[in-house]
Amino acid sequence: MLTSWRRRRAKTNHRNSGGVPDLTIPNHFLCPISLHLMEDPVTLSTGTTYDRRSIETWIEAGNATCPVTNQVLRDLEPIPNHAIRKIIQDWCRSHGVHRIPTPRIPITSFEVSEIFARIFDANDEDRCRELVSKIKESAKESDRNKRCFVSNGAGRVLSAAFGAFSRKGCAEETVAVLAEILSAMMMLTPVLDEETSRNLSSPPSLQKIVWFLRFGSLSGRRNAVLALKSIVSFDEETVGEVVKMGGALEALVKLIKEPICPATTKASLVAMYHLVKQIEYSPSMRLAEMGLVQLLLEMVVEAERSVCEKALGVLDGMCSNEEVRERARENALMIPVVVKKVLRVSDMATEFSVSIMLKLVRSEEESAAVEALGAGAFQKLLLVLQIGSDEVTKEKVTELLKVLNRYRNRVECVDSLDFKHLRRPF
Repeated sequence: MLTSWRRRRAKTNHRNSGGVPDLTIPNHFLCPISLHLMEDPVTLSTGTTYDRRSIETWIEAGNATCPVTNQVLRDLEPIPNHAIRKIIQDWCRSHGVHRIPTPRIPITSFEVSEIFARIFDANDEDRCRELVSKIKESAKESDRNKRCFVSNGAGRVLSAAFGAFSRKGCAEETVAVLAEILSAMMMLTPVLDEETSRNLSSPPSLQKIVWFLRFGSLSGRRNAVLALKSIVSFDEETVGEVVKMGGALEALVKLIKEPICPATTKASLVAMYHLVKQIEYSPSMRLAEMGLVQLLLEMVVEAERSVCEKALGVLDGMCSNEEVRERARENALMIPVVVKKVLRVSDMATEFSVSIMLKLVRSEEESAAVEALGAGAFQKLLLVLQIGSDEVTKEKVTELLKVLNRYRNRVECVDSLDFKHLRRPF
């Protein structure tokens, strides 16, 4: 029993000392926050030393004071304490403890500003590509470096560089540096901010993004569609320009048919949603001719929640077009699948499904209404009203029920098995 107790105590001491087995660690080697052996000691403007990971977590939480002295910090940038780190490493070596490796010093805001200034001045493709590669390598080292680049305006700088080189044509060197810039932007901020998106919406930049969407490598197409999703989300005027560019719609459909990864599929659907909801530029008929309706219906049947919502959103936008609605009614999957998704996926999926059904049956289409009743639409719509939804959806449900009520005597519309999954409030 005594032996097992000693083993448990040894394990506890091992954990509490930050990985140093059963040794008394000098107090000045311990971080005042974590009470573990410091691996990367840094000193604040107050003179107190902490482990970098602990103090950065403290500062990132919004604190601007020293945890020990409670003094207000004049500078939030901790300074590496090389002297204490070397002493700790020597102590570890003399006590047979695994040596703590010398950490890489995080990049500073001053260094980031210098790199950005050189990118602004770089007119040579090779030089710019070298600087952007340096940004990527540094960002991969730590999340802190990545945040430092982003907070100092990486999106603005890289999007401006992308625009500048986009005007130089499609030479091999130009394409290479544009691919590197696009890759760096997506690595630092997968969701672009408004300023970056607007910079990329200039005609030269937009043309190059569409070019990568059509002819780029797998990573190039992935980065292009992620960028395009942000651009059309922020700038609706860009939608018309994208639709007019040859091959853009075909490239998006191809990404849905032949997915690269879940992120590209979702981004393609979001971009498509913004394209089809613009009535004046509506590309819905072109997309229907590419077989997108059938593709989206097959995707909705077994897709996970996020993809299902986006696919239904695209279908809803496409059904605003009369010719698309005619084709949709001819598809045997259309109405049964849409009815099935009501109250099955999410509130958003229900809203899109109700909107699609209303568009399909509103134009006095008897066959569509009868088919919806046979699939159990009437009962589901009543439940939507009972469970609750937003005012717009309630209005659509009410109008849809009025249309379907005209044909209730023509079909048996009870499908109780479809409600077993519902959690009733009574």
